[in-house]
Amino acid sequence: MRVVNIGYGRVGSRTARVLTEEGHAVTVVESDPDRARRARDDGFEVIEGDGSREDVLESAGIDAADALGALTGNLNTNFAACMIANHYGCRTVMRIDEDYREDIYRKYADEVDEVVYPERLGAIAAKNALLGGSIQAIADIAQHLQVLLITVTADSPMRGYTLSEVALPGEARILAFGKGDEQLGIPLPDDSLEAGDRIAILADYSVLDDVRQLLVGDVEPTTRAMAGGDR
Repeated sequence: MRVVNIGYGRVGSRTARVLTEEGHAVTVVESDPDRARRARDDGFEVIEGDGSREDVLESAGIDAADALGALTGNLNTNFAACMIANHYGCRTVMRIDEDYREDIYRKYADEVDEVVYPERLGAIAAKNALLGGSIQAIADIAQHLQVLLITVTADSPMRGYTLSEVALPGEARILAFGKGDEQLGIPLPDDSLEAGDRIAILADYSVLDDVRQLLVGDVEPTTRAMAGGDR
């Protein structure tokens, strides 16, 4: 893919490096001279200027790009860049910081393809590393919703049952299912649960302990910490 990356700070620089390592073509747009110079030193094509301006994005090749990542620390810049990219048919990903209110998030989220919270993503990675085991948090969807990747254990009360027989608590939903080491795919009612199978589940924080009890058993530490006890 051809990607235009707005910003080469902490988030933007790491994103650009990961995309390049995976074989994608990245053009960096950066208004700060020192950061722009660092991006050039790192081997990136750099357009120095304001990423919220259409002429700057045109210089970066927005008309031929597949996606735009607006990853600066300035919400207005990020939003303006995404709106311009939408006009050119690009997929848009916008960074928003944790301190913005939920109503602000909802306002902007409707206008872009994806919104990313760097703070939440970092917290999820740290949480998974700390807890380990058979449950991994994949993403915080909203204030009280989380997507979990759960590995079924031999102690699961549901081992041997089919997905159609699994009654999840509350409004929890099964999003995907993977048999053993196979890739996750569409969950089918007749898929049976065995130790080592993986399930992606959307659940409210309030029922995470019940979900764990059902699919993992009593061998894991409580998911209370996973449910954001520091919130």
